Amino acid sequence: MPKIRFHKLAAIAVLIGFGAWMGTGQFSSVGSAANKSVTTDKPADAGKPAQPGAAKPEAAKPNTAQAEPKVAPRTVAVVTPPRKTFARAIRISGLTEADKRAVLATRVNGIIDKLPVKQGDHVKTGDLVLMLAAEEKISMVDNAKQLMVQRKAELEAAERLAKTGNLPKLQLDTARSNLTLAQSQLDTAQAELDRNEVKAPFDGVIDRIPVELGSSVMQGGEVATILKLDPVIARGEISERDLRYVKIGDEADVRLVNDQKVTGTVRYISRDASSQTRTFRVEVAIPNGDGSIPAGMTAEIALSAEPTNAVMLPRSVVTLGDKGDLGIRAVGKDDKVAFFPIDLVDDTPHGLVLGGIPQDARIIVAGQELVKEGDLVKPVEADQATINKLIGEATAGTQ
Repeated sequence: MPKIRFHKLAAIAVLIGFGAWMGTGQFSSVGSAANKSVTTDKPADAGKPAQPGAAKPEAAKPNTAQAEPKVAPRTVAVVTPPRKTFARAIRISGLTEADKRAVLATRVNGIIDKLPVKQGDHVKTGDLVLMLAAEEKISMVDNAKQLMVQRKAELEAAERLAKTGNLPKLQLDTARSNLTLAQSQLDTAQAELDRNEVKAPFDGVIDRIPVELGSSVMQGGEVATILKLDPVIARGEISERDLRYVKIGDEADVRLVNDQKVTGTVRYISRDASSQTRTFRVEVAIPNGDGSIPAGMTAEIALSAEPTNAVMLPRSVVTLGDKGDLGIRAVGKDDKVAFFPIDLVDDTPHGLVLGGIPQDARIIVAGQELVKEGDLVKPVEADQATINKLIGEATAGTQ
């Protein structure tokens, strides 16, 4: 009888066990059976069919998005600042320059024979500044003058004889022609002599003399620089946006780099903008009778335009809008944030003078950076110290 191998016996045993387990019918609820074996207390409704309306455990959980409370409106401090009339101030940087400036030069070659002025001297129109040696020309002028005297005497004698009928009319005409020729010769000689002289073309001060007495100069060589410093001119460039606020004749305050403060009048506004900067040249004439203000000094020009209704606020109130423009945030009647672009009227040590703000705007002075346009906020009036500060600054700015 052949032997039955061990692995065959093991397979038969497993098959028999599997068939017995299939017969029990418990293969479809292994997890339930395990739970039942662990549970000691059976619920009262165990075995009853589930109700159609019964919710799954996950569905029974509350919706967290709906259950969370709404965020409370942010609290901001607001003020309604006092409104006053401020003079619009336009400040531009510039420098001083002479009203007139001339570089004097010779018209002929020569040796400097006279130099009656020195640097810093004040001269009047027509004063001699320099003269070149001109002995021959002086002699020609003297001869022309003597000839002129002679021709005059001859004409007077000819006229007396012509009245008595003792001189033909043709000789009288000849005497008159000779006088005219002598006058022409004198004028020519004097003009040649004048070419050796250099005279002041206007009242001013001699600023520079690059030559010395006895030195030789060429025709067209520079011999002196003369400046007219009364009035002295403060020159600057105004932007095209501010041009409409300024007109000729307006008063202007000028502060020099040495802290000297003077007042002048706008005398010129260019009508042609610079192609590089798109700005317009403005000149302010400043009285300078004593010559204390030199040319070329740095200056700040403050132009006063027509007064406008505005408010004064600290610089911290100004913020940027969604489009990148400067403005302030305020609270409307519906307690929502609104943005208002500003018109900078003046920048004073006490604060900014701003125009373009509605009459009853409640301006946010604390928390304006934490909100944006359209946000619902809870406005609270700023404390009295802040209000007093604003009022004090506005009052100080008008003095």
